[in-house]
Amino acid sequence: MSRMSRADRPYDLVLFGATGFVGALTARHLAAHAPRDLRWAVAGRDERKLQRLRESLPGGADIGVLRADVGEPATVRALAGHARVVATTVGPYLLHGGELVAACADSGTDYLDLTGEPEFVDLMYVRHDARARETGARLVHACGFDSVPHDLGAYFTVRQLPEGVPLTVDGYVTVDAAFSGGTLASALNQLARGRQMLSAARERARHEPRLPGRRVTAPTGAPRFAAEVGAWALPLPTLDPQIVRRSARALERYGPDFRYRHYAAVKHLPVALGGVAALGTMAAAAQLPPVRRRLSDRLRPGDGPSAERRAKSWFTVRFVGEGGGRRVFTEVAGGDPGYDETAKMFAEAALCLAFDDLPPTAGQVTTAEAMGDALTERLRAAGITFRVAARR
Repeated sequence: MSRMSRADRPYDLVLFGATGFVGALTARHLAAHAPRDLRWAVAGRDERKLQRLRESLPGGADIGVLRADVGEPATVRALAGHARVVATTVGPYLLHGGELVAACADSGTDYLDLTGEPEFVDLMYVRHDARARETGARLVHACGFDSVPHDLGAYFTVRQLPEGVPLTVDGYVTVDAAFSGGTLASALNQLARGRQMLSAARERARHEPRLPGRRVTAPTGAPRFAAEVGAWALPLPTLDPQIVRRSARALERYGPDFRYRHYAAVKHLPVALGGVAALGTMAAAAQLPPVRRRLSDRLRPGDGPSAERRAKSWFTVRFVGEGGGRRVFTEVAGGDPGYDETAKMFAEAALCLAFDDLPPTAGQVTTAEAMGDALTERLRAAGITFRVAARR
């Protein structure tokens, strides 16, 4: 199915899960910043909530309302057939996301989500990448703080370095922010599924094509003091380095031998040690279903920090890139990462797929592979910083 054959669908873009915490923020960004000719709709399982959301948005009378429920597969398939692009906030994706990915792959519909769940991404690749390549669908996971600043930041850094030579990039993440019930539920579910996550990664590796003549790695690394950023560097076991690695596999601009490492940057050693201990405690607690449920109940999906707390939140990702005798320091920075900026990244990525002149891609692709320069410029225009801090 060609992309041209989708032009007669009623909507350019459908936002599924629009009444959730991040969904509503995304809807507000779209209503405020989308082009006037955007044909879009909000979707979810509660039509009354969707109607109330629509009424609260500028230009709401022109926004469609679609009912769809992950528990009713026929409604999900119908949703995919109504749009050129579907953006979904309905997670945890491992529990609720697979049906929509399948429907979009089958119908040639571009798909975006906010997942940070490696197991889900790997399973969707194994099950749906080949079909999406046949239909022309672009399946783009991790289109929020997981993993846009890291993926596009590494891409931006690589473009400051010489071509055709071995390159290394290290990313250092600093965040001051609160998180929501949906984020907590996804994290606990992920920590409880170590064996399944490893199994999915191995299955993906069996399906991925080899890279003749090129090498791409994303080793975990070890805790250390990183003098280049003046902070303790703690390896981050998140989806982000995997996404960067897949972008590097897809794009020859990353050179014949590319390595990426991903860290949390912490100024003070006691804070760093406390963070390691807290992560270990959370991982242990996630293995016990009663404890996991109790933690999830403390902050339910759909809940999130106040506007006042979000206004004080911020993130910075600093990158150090080296290759060909050159060294470059770059930075991606913005406001509240988990909500305000994630909604901005998500909305702009969806608009980018719907309207921008992009390289021809299909199947499961990353933000850098599918949208690189175009999305970077969109985010810059929306207030997220991409800059070169120094060159040596």
